[in-house]
Amino acid sequence: MTNEPDLSAPVEGRDGISVIRASQNCRGWNGIHYKIGMSANNVGSAKLSMNVATIPPKGVAKAHVHVGFELMLYIVQGHVRHEYGDNLAKSVENHAGDFIYIEPDVPHEVFNMSDSQEVVAVVARSDAAEWANITPYERTTPRV
Repeated sequence: MTNEPDLSAPVEGRDGISVIRASQNCRGWNGIHYKIGMSANNVGSAKLSMNVATIPPKGVAKAHVHVGFELMLYIVQGHVRHEYGDNLAKSVENHAGDFIYIEPDVPHEVFNMSDSQEVVAVVARSDAAEWANITPYERTTPRV
């Protein structure tokens, strides 16, 4: 997933309703794989972005911060742990069927807890720029 696909190529409509048909994972960021979703990059949204994220078995999305925007997740498949807060000292685990809300500016690191199953999640952000306003967070404590 080193080549960024043309994000606007699969968009149909653009006449009040835009549609992207089902796709495979085709791009990645920070240990997470993504399908082509919707954002300012392809449908011209001003305040939202949304896509489907996959974390491979035992995968980790390294510690980061969503600067100034909210994020909501729905876990479709798998078992995930978020370590979060100052020095990533807090922890919460979630399974398929769970919803997760991450407040703006909360540092967090995401772990797929399975040796064999991917985590699949629907991701919605209050930032149409997708990853542009995400910054790395330096972990100062060992992983739990």
